[in-house]
Amino acid sequence: MAESSAANSAAEEKGCEGSSPESGPPRPGMSRVQLLDTMVDTFLQKLVAAGRRPSGIPEKDLRSTMVPYFLQQRDTLRQHVQKQEAKNRQLAEAVLAGRRQVEDLQLQVQARQQAWQALRREQRELVTVLREPE
Repeated sequence: MAESSAANSAAEEKGCEGSSPESGPPRPGMSRVQLLDTMVDTFLQKLVAAGRRPSGIPEKDLRSTMVPYFLQQRDTLRQHVQKQEAKNRQLAEAVLAGRRQVEDLQLQVQARQQAWQALRREQRELVTVLREPE
């Protein structure tokens, strides 16, 4: 942050016209940390240029500006998570209902199979009884 303080003081001296070479478009191969640092510096320079530094401490000013945004993002993400969890609960209930239906069908199949086997045995016994008098 020492670099950002130096950049901020340089920007303060230059006024609205001053911008660092880092405030341009991101260079290919720039690391995420460098990109984030560049974005923070650019943001702070814009705050300085707009005269919106009530505390004079860049970190505090950035925090006061960014915290409401991050809180809003957190709330939005929580809402999305809650919606997804509700949808997941509904899907889990549907899966459980489907499993119960499959179990019921399996029991019906088993009962019909046993009934068919019993009928088949009775039919064989009847056939053997009817053939004996010959």
